[in-house]
This record gives sequence, C-alpha cells and structure tokens, in this order.
Amino acid sequence: MIQGTTTDAGKSLLVAGFCRCLKRLNYKVAPFKPQNMALNSAVTQDGGEIGRAQAVQAQAAGVIPNVDMNPVLLKPSSDTGAQVIIHGKAISNMQAKAYHDYKKVAMQAVLDSHQRLSAQYQVVMVEGAGSPAEINLRAGDIANMGFAEAVDCPVIIVADIDKGGVFAHLVGTLALLSTSEQERVVGFIINKFRGDIALLQSGLDWLEARTNKPVLGVLPYLMDLQLAEEDAIQVNQNLDSDDICLRIAVPVFSRISNHTDFDMLRAHPQVELIFVPQGKAIPGCDLIILPGSKNVRGDLALLKQQSWDHDIDKHLRYGGKVLGICGGYQMLGNAIHDPEGIEDAKGTSQALGYLPVDTKLQAEKQLTHSAGKLLLKTTSKHSFPIKGYQIHVGETTRATNAAAFCVLDNGDVLEGCVSTDNQVAGSYLHGMFDSPDALQQILLWAGATTHKLESYAQQQEHELNRLADACEAHLNWEKITSIIKSQIKKSY
Repeated sequence: MIQGTTTDAGKSLLVAGFCRCLKRLNYKVAPFKPQNMALNSAVTQDGGEIGRAQAVQAQAAGVIPNVDMNPVLLKPSSDTGAQVIIHGKAISNMQAKAYHDYKKVAMQAVLDSHQRLSAQYQVVMVEGAGSPAEINLRAGDIANMGFAEAVDCPVIIVADIDKGGVFAHLVGTLALLSTSEQERVVGFIINKFRGDIALLQSGLDWLEARTNKPVLGVLPYLMDLQLAEEDAIQVNQNLDSDDICLRIAVPVFSRISNHTDFDMLRAHPQVELIFVPQGKAIPGCDLIILPGSKNVRGDLALLKQQSWDHDIDKHLRYGGKVLGICGGYQMLGNAIHDPEGIEDAKGTSQALGYLPVDTKLQAEKQLTHSAGKLLLKTTSKHSFPIKGYQIHVGETTRATNAAAFCVLDNGDVLEGCVSTDNQVAGSYLHGMFDSPDALQQILLWAGATTHKLESYAQQQEHELNRLADACEAHLNWEKITSIIKSQIKKSY
C-alpha cells in the first residue's frame, strides 16, 4: 500500500508506476483504492463508476477497470455533503457526520472487493487517501491504516519534496501512527526531487538512522508528465506562441467535475487552454467551454455571480464559439429543474438560454460508454467518429427539429444540441476530445485548422511508460520486490 504524507504527495502516480513496472516483471497486478473522494470519475464496462485515477492505474497494469478497484467513491456536492457510491452505484447523498456513522457498512464493501481482487491477482497495489496522520479521521478509518491493519498490508509512505519540509513530513507522519502502524511501514519514497541527488544524501542517511526505515528511492521531478489527474487542475503548458492557432477558456466551477476532459487540449501544441479562476473575467478567446459540475444549479448561480454570463454574451456577440459538456451543456439550455433535490435544494434555475433544451434532474444516474459520429457543421464535408462516456443525473429534452451534436449507438440516438447559428453546442459526452478525428473537427468548428494528434489512450500509454522508466531507474526494486514476494508467500 502507498500512503502519503499529504494530499497530492504522489500516491496515485506511484501506484500507476508500480503497476506498470510489475506488469513488465510479468506479475498479474491490479490497482485498488478503498475510499476515494474525487469529482473525476470513470465508467467501467459494466456501467459502474470509479475514480479516474484507478482507471489510469488499471491501464498501467494492463487490465480492464472494474468497480472492485474503487469500492467506495465520494463525490462532494457541497463543503459538508457528498454523493456516496458503493461498488459503482450511487446509493445516497450524505452529510459528513452521517457518512462517518456509515463507515462500518462501507468497510465491509471495501473488504469484499479486496478479497475478490486478491483471489484474481498476484499483487494488489493499494492507494491510500490524504494522509494516515489525520487524527480526527482515525476512528473507523477505511482509507489508510485502518484498512492496512485489517488486511495485514505493508505500507510505503511517499512525500513530495517539491513542497518543502519533506523530512518533517515523513518523521511527523510516522510519529503520529500507533506502534503497530509504525511497524507496518516498510520504507519511504521521496517524490519530485530536482537537482543533484548527492546534496540530498546526508538527509537520507539521517532519515534512515532516525526512523530505522529504509528510503526505497528518490523519484525525480518529471517535467510535463501528462497523466490524468485525480483532483488537481494542471494549468501549466509549454507552448511556442508562434504555433498557437486557437485560444480556449474554461471557467473553473466550485464543483467542476471530470476536468480530465481537457487533457488532450492541454497537450495540443497549437492550443492555448486557460483555466479561468473565480474572481477573474473570461478573457478574449476563440472558444469558451463550460465544464461538468457535481452541483449544476449551484455552479450556474456561481457563473452568474462571477458575471461570466455577461462575458459569454459578449464573446458570442464578437463571433466566438461556446461548448458545454455535461453540466455545462445543461447550463446552456433554458432551465434546469430539480424537483426532488437530487443535487441540492429543490427548485428550478433559469439557465443561459442559448440552446433549445430543458433539463430535469433525476435520481437514476446515467453511466454509459458511447460511440457514434460527430454532426457539427464545419468546412469539412465528412462525418467523423466520436466516442466517450456519460455520467449524469439529468434528462435533457431537445426541441423538435433542433440540430444534434452527434449521433450515437449505430445511428439510433441523436445526442446533444447545436444552436441554429452554429455558435453554441452542448453534449453529455465526456472524453469527446480523446478521439483524434473528433478533436480536430471540434477545433475546426471553433475556427482553427490544426494538426492531428495521437489518441488519448496512446498519449497516456507513452506517459505511463515514461513514469515506469523513471521508477525502474530511481527506486530500489530489489527491496521492493522482496517485500512483494514475502507477501505472496504469506498469502499461500
């Protein structure tokens, strides 16, 4: 199990790297995260929902993602409440205190999933959540040491040296664990190191002497690593300004979901993607994309509070394009109805009114993979394939004779909507930019002729191999594999 001293210490990254390295060593390996709190999720082939990071880790391991890889997923809809997803299906919206009482039930779901994976794979690579040293969360813990103790799992602790204070993080985290938990820790990994490793050696020696735990490696800072992020939005792009053909702005909602939709746009050398923080106006650009949201009516109110609706209106008057994805699509319609209080308080919100659609939120969540053809009007006379996945609780009704964004499922389903002036479009399809042809055509619709890129899957494969190469070069695999072999032997 990989646990971290902090959120974003490198747990997801290391589990993915370990999965790819172990796959190369011919181990049958699977990722596992007992409890995940994230708004970036993925749809499994059997129609379940898991954390996006576990889907990436499954790709690293060369296995098909399934709901056992992330049995408990929490998707925050407010500062104190979240949708609780067990084994891929949403069961309830709970406040934090109610979920704390529910943890015993959730723990059984976690143990059942881990047992099933352990029966199928030689190695289950487990990812912790946050930090194991959060004192207020230790009672009934199912995400870190509570789980590790329950299944007798060895733990490696990772810390991010780029944040500063790495030795205090590691020593302090270890000190706050119980005696049995401390004994469970088999070593440390330091992540995101820049510079000459020789200058760090005295600190590593001190750390090993102080804790009597080995440092299993120091992973260098991997510049421009473009793996799907679980939570943090990566805003940096290394672009040559002379090559930029298109400028895209994405306003960042409080409950923005599946921002991995934009990874291929960030990776495109001819596209400048700007994430617009709250408090800032949407700058001049060619295309505004409204992203998904876990609380659509709440984020629609935020959009208006930030005066982004005025920015969008001005953008359209100057001839710009606007695209909405999932919740962003719903916001572009006439109204969003939530008569049952699915995401927040019951009621109706007047939307932006750019598309002739109305949305009603319903308890039953739609979780599907979809493929078809893009219907956007561009200068190209051809239709191009598009695919992606849908995660939404809204049912959107399009006005009769209104143009659709794409046609799915062998031509049987018209999906999404496009305005009569061809300036505004919306779709429920997450991952629409992952297909090279669809990406190129959407950018053409937005006003630019761009190079065709490799697919998202190919791009992620390249990055996973780059990560695994670094793990192989900088971690002590003799010690790591000896720990793994001892666990395999113990299991028999």
